[in-house]
Amino acid sequence: MRRLLITGARVLAPNALSAPFADILLEGDRITALLPPGTAVEDAARHEATGRLVMPGLINGHTHGHGGLSKGMGDKWDLALLLTHAPWIGGSRGLEDKRLATTLTAVEMLRKGCTAGYDLPFEFPGPTLEGLHVMAEAYEAVGLRAVLAPMVADLTFFQATPGLIQALPEEHRARAAAMSMARPDDILAAIHAAARSWRSATVRLGVAPTIPLHCSDDFMAGCRDLAAEHGMPMQTHVAEARFQAGGGEIRYGSTLLAHMDGLGLVNERFSVAHGVWLTDADLELLARRGAGLSHNPGSNMRLASGIAPARAAIRAGVTVGLGTDGSGSSDNQNMFEAMRLAAFASRLWEKATEEDWLGTAETVRLATEGSAKLLGLDAGVIAPGRLADLLFLDLAHINWAPFNDAANQIVFTEDGSALREVMIGGDWKLRDGRVLGVDEAKLARDAQEAADRLARLNRGTRDWCEALAPHVACHCRALAGGFTGARRLLAE
Repeated sequence: MRRLLITGARVLAPNALSAPFADILLEGDRITALLPPGTAVEDAARHEATGRLVMPGLINGHTHGHGGLSKGMGDKWDLALLLTHAPWIGGSRGLEDKRLATTLTAVEMLRKGCTAGYDLPFEFPGPTLEGLHVMAEAYEAVGLRAVLAPMVADLTFFQATPGLIQALPEEHRARAAAMSMARPDDILAAIHAAARSWRSATVRLGVAPTIPLHCSDDFMAGCRDLAAEHGMPMQTHVAEARFQAGGGEIRYGSTLLAHMDGLGLVNERFSVAHGVWLTDADLELLARRGAGLSHNPGSNMRLASGIAPARAAIRAGVTVGLGTDGSGSSDNQNMFEAMRLAAFASRLWEKATEEDWLGTAETVRLATEGSAKLLGLDAGVIAPGRLADLLFLDLAHINWAPFNDAANQIVFTEDGSALREVMIGGDWKLRDGRVLGVDEAKLARDAQEAADRLARLNRGTRDWCEALAPHVACHCRALAGGFTGARRLLAE
């Protein structure tokens, strides 16, 4: 087994409260030991890392690989408007477009310090065996680890939102009502087929019934059984926006999470994405079931969803990680930014004290070890036995001049620009500022060609969605006003 000794660096401690000088011994894809500087080790190659801070790779607890082609679409959109515009944002995509979008997402994550991500990709009208395999291949080419959990539903946004079709102008109702997802049995069969043929060692297959309201009870039960049969992780957008929480009360007479729990979906393999409007009882339920939460502060602010109760979730005993969300809803894959926004957002609650705020060392742990738990990865901390997924930050960069406190500067001053090398499983994936597995110049050319072609193909759908948008916004704001089970907006 190959051995590598990394010397000369500061190494972020497991609690992220300090970064002493230490040497790191790797064997294969694992960390074997942390050694005093200068310790002699026989039969090990050496990598000199003087002037570097070595920290665990950041792990993106929630993203959407298909969003790689959707950066910068939309401005003053909340979640309801994003969902209204989804048909043209993601429409008309072929197999190579799906590979391209995922590759863009993976490269951006790598360049900004991610070594793994929880990806909920979407294919319309349903997942395909070929699509799932090319998206996994994209991650493998870049070198990232991933959970690939296809985002699935048997109801469209228009069908799922109580009263929405009836609230549209009459000339648009028939078209909205006629939109449909793939047959539920076909959706589940595609994921079953993928699970039976899955061979990737670094990309794990999961399942993501996208939003409870978008899934019939029978379909959610099918996802539950599929996940149990194959041991799959499951992640779902639960109570992301207030109008969804209000719709849940109308549809189920309970919170969205309580209804999913009644169907048997909430367990130790389950995590909530966003969870902005979860109630205190919901948080206690997540903790009791051993489930998790991905806190995505950038997306939640971008889409005016509110501030997720991260501190309350931690106090309840919920496993909490951090995510960026997809580039179609937060526009980047920068987990350094996600940490900064998470720390800042925790300070905005009206009656919060310092004990309620997320400290920097704690925030780093959420973005590493916390997210690793959501993905089921033995990573996120530099310690013997853990995966050798490591970032090397240049301490001569302006972000670190002078070096005062590792955690404070990771969260408050680092933006990814001081990142020089990334190692995943003991192998270099970013070296000397260059992604080793992808021709980035060609990737950029291919991305622009695809974006221009898809814009032409989706022009008519875009016009229709823009005509609907003000009516959707009005209806969903009314739904939101009916939900009083939690307070998550500063104006309240």
